[in-house]
Formats: sequence, C-alpha cells, structure tokens
Amino acid sequence: MSADRIEDLLRRLAPQVLGAVVRRYGHFDLAEDAVQEALLAATTHWPRDGEPDNPKAWLIKAASRRLTDLLRSEQARQRREDAVAQWTLPEQPPAQQYDDTLVLLLMCCHPSLSPASQIALTLRAVGGLTTAEIARAFLVPEATMTRRITRAKKSIKDSRMPFGMPPEAERAERLAAVLHVLYLIFTEGYAATAGPLLQRAELTAEAIRLTRMVHVLLPDDAEVTGLLALMLLTDARRPARTGADGSLIPMAEQDRTLWNAGAIAEGLALVADALPRSVTGPYQLQAAIAAVHDEAPSANATDWPQIAALYELLLQLSDNPMVSLNHAVAVAMTDGPQAGLDRLVELEKDERIGDDHRLHAVRAHLLEMAGDRAAARESYELAARRATSIPVQRYLNGRANRLDVR
Repeated sequence: MSADRIEDLLRRLAPQVLGAVVRRYGHFDLAEDAVQEALLAATTHWPRDGEPDNPKAWLIKAASRRLTDLLRSEQARQRREDAVAQWTLPEQPPAQQYDDTLVLLLMCCHPSLSPASQIALTLRAVGGLTTAEIARAFLVPEATMTRRITRAKKSIKDSRMPFGMPPEAERAERLAAVLHVLYLIFTEGYAATAGPLLQRAELTAEAIRLTRMVHVLLPDDAEVTGLLALMLLTDARRPARTGADGSLIPMAEQDRTLWNAGAIAEGLALVADALPRSVTGPYQLQAAIAAVHDEAPSANATDWPQIAALYELLLQLSDNPMVSLNHAVAVAMTDGPQAGLDRLVELEKDERIGDDHRLHAVRAHLLEMAGDRAAARESYELAARRATSIPVQRYLNGRANRLDVR
C-alpha cells in the first residue's frame, strides 16, 4: 500500500472518524487527540500489514482505545471506559457518514467562536492539517496557533454542546458561518494578506476540497453551489496571476490561455445550476460576476455593464465596503474613470476601508485612467505603504515608478 494512497485515505476518513467518536462519546478535545494518534498508528501499521477490510472501523477502534486511556487518566467512570474499549463500529449508510462530517463542520464554525478560531479549528479537525501547517499558512508562531486551537476546543467543551445537527431555527445561521469560514480560508490562500508570497495554493486547495464536501452533503443548497462555483472560477486564474519571479500580474494583463479551462467549465455549469434554483444569494452573485470575467476572451471584451449590474444587486444584499469598491471599478469601466472616482468619495468616509490599501490602489488606477499622473503616483505610493503583502507592495511601487513625472 503506497504512502500516497494511505495519506489520501486517511485525509478523507479523518473527519468521519472524529465525527463518529465525538457523536458517540463527546469529549471533542480528547477525541481529536485520540483520532490523531489513531491516524499516526495507521501510517505505521498499514504499510506493513496492508489496508484493513474496513479502514474506518479500524481507525475508530484505535481511536476508541486511545480515548479510553485519556479518559482513564482523567478518572472517568469505569462504565464509560468499558463501553469505549468494547465498542465496535456498526455498519452505517453513506448518508450517516456524511452527516457526521457536516455536524463536525457546524461544530467547528459555532457562532460563539471568533472567525480566527473557527478557521483554525476547521482546518485542524476537518481539514486534517497539523497545527504547524496552519500556523505557517497564517504566518503566526506555532505556539500562538496552539493556544488559539486549545481555546476553541475548550469553548466547545465548556458550552456542553451536544454532537448533532443544530435545531432547525439555527441551521441557516450555522451553515452561513461554515460558508463564511470556507470563503475566508480561500481568500487568504488566493490573496495572502501578508508575507513574501502573493498566494498560498495549499489553502485555496483545502478550501475547495472542504466546499466540495459540503456540496456533496447539501447538493440542493444554491449558496453552497454558488460558493463552490466562485472558488473554482476564481482559482482558475491562479496560473496567470504571477510571473516567473512571483510578481503580481493584474487580470487585464494576464495570459488567459493559462487559465484553467476545466475549472472554468465546472464553475460555469455550477452557476447555471444554482442561479435559477431559489432566491439568489451573495455567493451566487459573486460567482456570476466571476463567470462574466472568465468568459471574456480578452480584457477589452469584458461585459462591464453586466458586472456593474450584478454588483448593484449584491449591494442590496450586503453592506460590504469591498463590494462597493468593486462596484466603483465596474462603474468606471462602464461610464468612465470620473464616475468611479465620484463613488470613492463616500467610501473614503467608511472607516472599515478608508485606510485600506485596496481603496488607494483603485483610486490610483482610476486617476491614471483619467490622465492625472501626479495624483495617481501619489495614490499608488500611499497604497504601497498601506499594503502588508510584499508582492503587492512591489507591484504598487512599480506602478508608481512608471508614472514618474519629475
């Protein structure tokens, strides 16, 4: 049995095993430790002994034994120890296996946890990433990430939250939290907020993998479908976003032959499937905008009036300054740079984005389009000072230097 085959199998089974153990016995924090040790044991035994007939049952049995030891060390009742030690996995239909994974996701994304804790716990418990890997991805010390995950698990333990689907009245809110966390993971991977790299492919890949999982669990949810479509259509451009030296290449200058045609085709099919199904939500609209970009054979052929109209619909659903900023760009591309600059005046008063490098970068671009090179250079330099991503800083400084008016 190859190492790659074992890694893929364990990655797929890990959330199902953790979900099964937590559903049966509770103790999320101890169960997570027990499952991790069971996975480590599998990497030792399976290459030597071969893949067991029922890998999931093998893992749950190993995790249950380890959980017995952990509970014993905390002086758990003998009855619980015996039950855990003797339990064998009953056969379950595939739907129940998937239910455990979905419940685990909902638990990790409980609204009482901060977004940072939700992300960390989701990547650890459902994604199977190590604490060191998560810390590396978000550019924080491993000790910091360890504390964050520990606090999140303690919050779940202290809440005495039962393992199961939340009440019907809470499900929409809890699912919205799951989708938001997956979106944040993808966004950080696609446009890293800090550090030497523009993008982190491992994070975008993990976000897409987890969103595919939710789509399998909830195939009729139009917003889940929309989020998956948005990720695929956006990530399809990744191969053309950076030069050989890692420098940023804006969409208008990208070689579109490098875009992932397969991901675009899948994303377009998902958009077509999601939009007519129910009331249109924000992820569906964002996916539709991404689809318009991806379908354009060139930057000049982009249907900017349609994009502007879609952003107007999105603004009715979301008081998000980034949506307003993107709408200003679409208006500028449709009605001229001054129309876009006029819309930035109000945005500058919004403290959520008024000092964000992206607003200054958009203003610089529109000023450059309008022919005001001196003001554009000043805005590019200000945007570069505000940016925390090194490739973005270099790109913005490069744009400013091109406009040297001295």
